[in-house]
Amino acid sequence: MCGIETREDLNLTPATDSGCSCCSTDSSAVVSTPAVPGGTAGTKYELEGLTCGHCVQTVETAVSAVQGVESATVELVAAGISSLTVTGDAGMASVQAAVDNAGYTLTGN
Repeated sequence: MCGIETREDLNLTPATDSGCSCCSTDSSAVVSTPAVPGGTAGTKYELEGLTCGHCVQTVETAVSAVQGVESATVELVAAGISSLTVTGDAGMASVQAAVDNAGYTLTGN
């Protein structure tokens, strides 16, 4: 980096203080994933039970595998109501089944 060092505070919590066994979170933290590709509007759903980045990855992977889903992105609100944005023509029942199978709860849209 040519002698210039820029650091960003990630505000991480030790795993022992976390509600998730796979990594750490702060119950007031908000972690955002990139916007839906191409600025395309999608269908938004509310999710419960997500506490960390691993949870986000699990839901995004499960929903992305549903036929008709072009993209799935989660905005994590640890220990709160997170949001899932899905683009494509997959129906709510298919998205809900994928979220349920991943171990989380779709609460609405």
